[in-house]
Amino acid sequence: MDNTLFDFVSAKREACRCIVEQVGAGNEDELFGYFLRGVHGFEDHGNIRDYLATLDLVCPETFATCCRIYEEVKLACITPYPGVETTLCRLRDADLTLAVVTDAESGQATRRLTRTGLLDHFEIVVTPDISGKRKPAPDSFRCALARCGAEPHQAMMVGDSPNRDIAPGRELGMLTAFARYGDWRSGEKTEPEADFVLTGFSALLDHLGLGPDRTGGQTHRDVLRP
Repeated sequence: MDNTLFDFVSAKREACRCIVEQVGAGNEDELFGYFLRGVHGFEDHGNIRDYLATLDLVCPETFATCCRIYEEVKLACITPYPGVETTLCRLRDADLTLAVVTDAESGQATRRLTRTGLLDHFEIVVTPDISGKRKPAPDSFRCALARCGAEPHQAMMVGDSPNRDIAPGRELGMLTAFARYGDWRSGEKTEPEADFVLTGFSALLDHLGLGPDRTGGQTHRDVLRP
């Protein structure tokens, strides 16, 4: 979902900028860095509290205001990548079952997919509070496959993280498509062992034989090997 269907990191950075602007101190890059430490979850408000503490601003009122700004700005700033909605429509028209596997909690996932107008394209949304584990553990992937009624070799994992999306997908035996356009992690620039590398979300259509040029004779059913 995040950074595969829409640019979540840019929205998160803008939310950090607005917090810094609100308190009149600090640095947005430093605040964003607090979410990357692994001390709390990537979306945990504890990161905001810890950063405010370094500025000696961690009073209940300021903390509550910053958390509200963070959630409101972050949600307001996400929009689908070019071609996402059209591509999802084409995939549904091709009778493919679409599922989201995300580390966002259920409420967050629903709000983001609703905000971007993408929720109705997906029959299944699997989150850690449903599966019990976060990626790269295979639990969410297995849960999605079970709900789709599919074996791993009948499914494709599309994601922006080599370690949290592509690697577990391959280990389960799924086809994998690396969303290179959404890979924002400066420390993970090695090319993953994915079956396909996408420069844009709509490139999925060509790999599944659903693009405008179908002269190769390969169809989505050939690719997904039902």
